[in-house]
Amino acid sequence: MGRLFVVNLEGKIYSCKHCKTHLATYEDIISKSFHCKNGKAYLFNKVANVSMGETEERLMITGKHTVADIYCVSCGSIVGWRYETAHEKNQKYKEGKSVLERFKISGPDGSNYWVSSHGRHIGGSDADDA
Repeated sequence: MGRLFVVNLEGKIYSCKHCKTHLATYEDIISKSFHCKNGKAYLFNKVANVSMGETEERLMITGKHTVADIYCVSCGSIVGWRYETAHEKNQKYKEGKSVLERFKISGPDGSNYWVSSHGRHIGGSDADDA
């Protein structure tokens, strides 16, 4: 296996909740209005230190998209997905952008976002998201 190069980001950082590898900055958030099966998710203009899985077609709330899961390069945890193609004209802005699931990352203040077995937010903070 090759040598692992990890980029250290500056500013308000979102990181992998398992290994603390930097994934994205607060400044690169496009939208905080995304959702996934574990709760909130954020759309980022760019992310770092991730690898992509295979692309696949997924039918999402906003229509059909070609997406690839993204994984932390340090620990291999799935942290979200990347939009490769949006099939609906009004969803084209997502192409090339990545979604990080809030449940799977730590916020800039080190907070985590937990979800109960009933799907409700029960801990952590979104104060860093203000």
